[in-house]
Amino acid sequence: MAKCEICGKGPMHGHNVSHSMHHTKRQWQPNVQKRRVFIDGEYKKIYICTRCLRTLNKESRGK
Repeated sequence: MAKCEICGKGPMHGHNVSHSMHHTKRQWQPNVQKRRVFIDGEYKKIYICTRCLRTLNKESRGK
């Protein structure tokens, strides 16, 4: 199961809707990557969603 260790974003549930308006259950998975990230003075391997990864890159460039 995909889950971001930073923000806690997990799978979302909903329906596929066909042209005839027939609803079937489906699931969306977040875009989670395994990355080595510098947190609290050391590198850690974590599962992180791409939105959090972009935010970390944005914060590190500003310093």
